[in-house]
Amino acid sequence: MAEEIEWWDFDAAEDLIDAVVGDVSFIIESALDARGQALVAFPGGSTPKPILEKLAQANIRWKSVTIIPTDDRLVPVDNPLSNVAMIAKIFIPKGARVLPITSDAADYKLAGSAANARLADLHWPPDLVWLGMGADGHTASIFPGPDFETAMDAGKDVRAVGVAPDPLPAEAPVNRVTLTGAAISAARTAILVINGAKKREVLEAAIEEGNKSAYPVGRVLDKIVVPLDIYCLDD
Repeated sequence: MAEEIEWWDFDAAEDLIDAVVGDVSFIIESALDARGQALVAFPGGSTPKPILEKLAQANIRWKSVTIIPTDDRLVPVDNPLSNVAMIAKIFIPKGARVLPITSDAADYKLAGSAANARLADLHWPPDLVWLGMGADGHTASIFPGPDFETAMDAGKDVRAVGVAPDPLPAEAPVNRVTLTGAAISAARTAILVINGAKKREVLEAAIEEGNKSAYPVGRVLDKIVVPLDIYCLDD
């Protein structure tokens, strides 16, 4: 488990957005100062979108920043379910490099292999992995199902795999590509942003159960060794 977990609770969405933008900006700026470049993994979905939009307004040398999705749905980039499309629309106009992890492979396992090969060309590890969490306790696209153990226990050099959640989520019933547990745990920094008391209950239970948790997020966070900041918007 993360050597230190700090919870940040907010009553107002604006306050949470400002806090996450401030901290993520600092992480990126620190990476740019230290290495001249930054690699960050951002989530898709409705919760991070307003945060990402405000982050893009920050005075950051975006041309030296590479952004990948923590995970993505195997859909065309013009599909509303595409995470990379949302991220690209926000950050490419700022000059950032946004790298898709999906491919045209018909088979999700082949798509995962293609994503892993693409990530092998990047300077690693990521300076930041920003996680979200679903009400079912999944994080990135590490879901219960036949590929769960592969996503969790792939070797440390495996950065991405294809997954077929079982059951498929009703809001996005498609296969996916996701960063592995090993790739997430390799990050120099990690944050997690959630919304609402119900998700907080799930997350607290998952953290308590650690690597024995039935919730994927519990297993993922158990692998993280850097301090973890959790930002929670109260209902």
